[in-house]
Amino acid sequence: MSSQWNSGIHDRKLKEEICEIGRRVYNKGFAAANDGNISIRVGENEVLCSPTMICKGFMNPEDICAVDLDGNQIAGTRKRTSEILLHLAIMKERPDVKAVVHCHPPHATAFAVAREPIPQCVLPEVEVFMGEVPLAPYETPGGQKFADTVLPFLKGGTNTIILTGHGTVSFGKSLEDAYWKTEILDAYCKILLLSKQLGRINYFTENETRELLDLKQKLGFDDPRFHVEDCDLCGNSAFREGYTEGLPQQKAFEPAPSYPGYLQKPSSQPAAAPAGGNSDQLIKAITDQVMTALGQ
Repeated sequence: MSSQWNSGIHDRKLKEEICEIGRRVYNKGFAAANDGNISIRVGENEVLCSPTMICKGFMNPEDICAVDLDGNQIAGTRKRTSEILLHLAIMKERPDVKAVVHCHPPHATAFAVAREPIPQCVLPEVEVFMGEVPLAPYETPGGQKFADTVLPFLKGGTNTIILTGHGTVSFGKSLEDAYWKTEILDAYCKILLLSKQLGRINYFTENETRELLDLKQKLGFDDPRFHVEDCDLCGNSAFREGYTEGLPQQKAFEPAPSYPGYLQKPSSQPAAAPAGGNSDQLIKAITDQVMTALGQ
């Protein structure tokens, strides 16, 4: 077996790492009772995973089981989780993915339950490390139909998906990498909800967003906006082909301004507000600019 896979399904260090990530998930309140599941690919056709019906905060290496890429259990005394099919669908579609974490972080899951898209162009760390977070359609968890819901949203650069009415799934090159995406997303969703209580969120300008994406590209991170010619810069549209019932619409937050996609020519800067006017004139000028940007 290639050295890239360590020692496969018998690698105790990787089993201990699954247990450690399970403790983090549980201690952060991302998985109540037996919720959630964790996996890491350890061979060309072998995946270690957490078993069903076990609290992720109290797992031992002996509890970890193994499956092949078709979901057949090949090792372990405990039964594998039915939701491993979700993990395997991601790994088969994205060979670069080595680890997957599925759980129910409360702030992000609130967006999943409300079916509210995650706003973009608000926080630098999210733009650089995550980008657009798509919403996979709801399906009863556990079966292949549920696993297949994420397939339209796995283009290059995606690393986190909201599972509508359910929770989140994040993935990456290592278990810690996959877990960090969950933590970043839930912290961001908490910030959004707190900002809403204060009144509103503020979006970056087109230039500020482009600078963040330039930085992202320079750091070697991928993003769907680097590949989709005509997606809006901040408009949750890079995955529009996957939304068979139409793009998800923001209801809790004001929509982001409409900017040309990253691969398109930047738009001209909006005209300055009139000088010397009163506050009503200033508000009207700003509103007119926003409505023009939104194409209304």
